[in-house]
Amino acid sequence: MSTLQCLSPVDGSLYVERVLATESEIRAALDAAARAQPFWRNTPVADRIAMIRKAVEIFTEKKEQLGPELTWMMGRPIRFASGEILGFAERALYMAEIAESALADIRLPEKEGFERFIRREPLGISLVIAPWNYPYLTAVNAVVPSLLAGNVVLLKHSAQTPLCSERMVEAFTEAGLPTGVFQYLHLSHGNTERLISAAEVNHVAFTGSVPGGAMVERVAAGRFIQVGLELGGKDPAYIRKDADLEASVASAVDGAFFNSGQSCCGIERLYVHESLFDAVVERAAALVSDYRLGRPDDPQTTLGPLVRTAAADFVRGQVDEALSAGARAHIDPVIFPADRPGTPYVAPQLLTEVNHEMRVMREESFGPVLGVQPVRDDEEAIALMNDSDFGLTAAIYSDDPEAAKAIGDRLQTGTVFLNRCDYLDPALAWTGVKQSGRGCTLSPVGYEHLTRPKSFHLKKRP
Repeated sequence: MSTLQCLSPVDGSLYVERVLATESEIRAALDAAARAQPFWRNTPVADRIAMIRKAVEIFTEKKEQLGPELTWMMGRPIRFASGEILGFAERALYMAEIAESALADIRLPEKEGFERFIRREPLGISLVIAPWNYPYLTAVNAVVPSLLAGNVVLLKHSAQTPLCSERMVEAFTEAGLPTGVFQYLHLSHGNTERLISAAEVNHVAFTGSVPGGAMVERVAAGRFIQVGLELGGKDPAYIRKDADLEASVASAVDGAFFNSGQSCCGIERLYVHESLFDAVVERAAALVSDYRLGRPDDPQTTLGPLVRTAAADFVRGQVDEALSAGARAHIDPVIFPADRPGTPYVAPQLLTEVNHEMRVMREESFGPVLGVQPVRDDEEAIALMNDSDFGLTAAIYSDDPEAAKAIGDRLQTGTVFLNRCDYLDPALAWTGVKQSGRGCTLSPVGYEHLTRPKSFHLKKRP
């Protein structure tokens, strides 16, 4: 009997242990999904919406239970943990609000003697593979729209956050979703691959690492199914010379260090016009120094541990390598007594005198470190922001919206922010370019990736 074990980053203790699904249990889940899908696709959209809204209400009512579970599974400070539940509700309810119009038939102009329209059909069985860093927010992006579109869903969460899939399915089942419409599975890597390749699966939504995305593409190759991938990021921000200094620094620092830097669209590179550079660095260093690193179950903690010691050691390695290559550190780890080598507790760091030869400015850090680099003008900023294998989001800080839009048009990224960062608006398409992935979730556009078009060309009798 194989099991998964969730070791809490809080103290290294075993927090959750679950038996992994056997091949017969996986087969039973696929069979149940296949039986449920015809009924669910024929359920009126209005009825699907009502059940989803009820499920969101039930789920949100449990936020006082769900928040502490997140803290113990992945280390987010308890003072912030329940915020993810509210974000879950925001995204789910928006996608429910637009479902009827987004899924309605596309009616074409009248043509004498004919009726023509395009119908959006559900794909069938959707497999959603969700990560640990924002386990509810990343899952909701695919799960709720897929259900609303008439698909049935199998959810596989990270081994670090196994309770999340259980809690979601519990709430949706309590809301009245029929048996087989929404199920979870705890899977080994091998059985995850086998499930992706199963003939019954018609769609895969994966959020995770670039190697993980490559695995999904490799296993799904030749099946001609829809595959959506949200992968890595090395998101840049640019503070122009006309930016509001205090507001832009506060936003960029929060975008870089919230959730200990473990955010898909967190700021990992900061470019600053040279006229503001010294002031930005001074202000940013003061803000970073104010964080309190410690056990995330302490309500006073504002910076928790990374998810595991290996992740913390990776960040430490990037920082040490940059310092050896000439970077300058602006944060003394001594002011963070909880910082301890050999643990997931690592002090935040702000680096200057960095360049794109350093891994800390090229490779995804996914931790509490930010490199800051001066630029002469917009042209240099654009070149550096685009000098990356990734392209999820990019943030511009400026008092000139037209200039920001012109810069945004030239950035290789899925989302352009002005005077904010690290936020996902469910009314906008969530997508990336380059190694940040492909496909789209949320917004009306997201429904196009969860349905297939069927054209009706009907000739009327004379």
